[in-house]
Amino acid sequence: MAPINADIDWTTKGAVTPVKNQGQCGSCWAFSATGVAESAAKIKGQTVSLSEQQLVDCSGSYGNHGCNGGWPSSALNYVKDHGLSSESEYPYKGVTGTCHKQGGTFKISSVASVSGCTGLQNGIQGRPLSVSVDASSWSKYSGGVMTTCGTSINHAVLLVGIVSGNWKIKNSWGTGWGEHGFIRLGPGSTCGICQHAACYPNL
Repeated sequence: MAPINADIDWTTKGAVTPVKNQGQCGSCWAFSATGVAESAAKIKGQTVSLSEQQLVDCSGSYGNHGCNGGWPSSALNYVKDHGLSSESEYPYKGVTGTCHKQGGTFKISSVASVSGCTGLQNGIQGRPLSVSVDASSWSKYSGGVMTTCGTSINHAVLLVGIVSGNWKIKNSWGTGWGEHGFIRLGPGSTCGICQHAACYPNL
């Protein structure tokens, strides 16, 4: 596939919140959802840190499974219906717990999606996107552009830009991993990034 045109990096535009760490819980889907929602708020001039734990504990009826996986789009549909609490109101524990508070004051109006590599290229021009990838080989990544990867989707992350024709991604494994918590993937559907529809909220 031809290199991606129209470079953009939302981290340099102040639209990406700090990297978080999901720990041993399989809650990447919740972090991808809060990340894309936090970025949408940043673009509107609002700084928020949203609760992944509330999504882990409370969005099971939307098809999510706490620390055993889920989908960012399902998490965002929960936020659309109930709102979401802040991180300080409902702190992260890294285990699946009992839902002790539904929803919160942060609201979104709808959930949108884009498909395919062209959809990602166009969509990222307007905002960061929640994307799904194969991260099986990511544990040893320490920097540079990853080009060799599987395509069995097993991880949700935040696409924050296109830099020198490569996808730039914010992960949820803390700042000690990768490039201060970020990874760059080669063009095309590297790690299966274009396989599953990406999503984002409208506030």
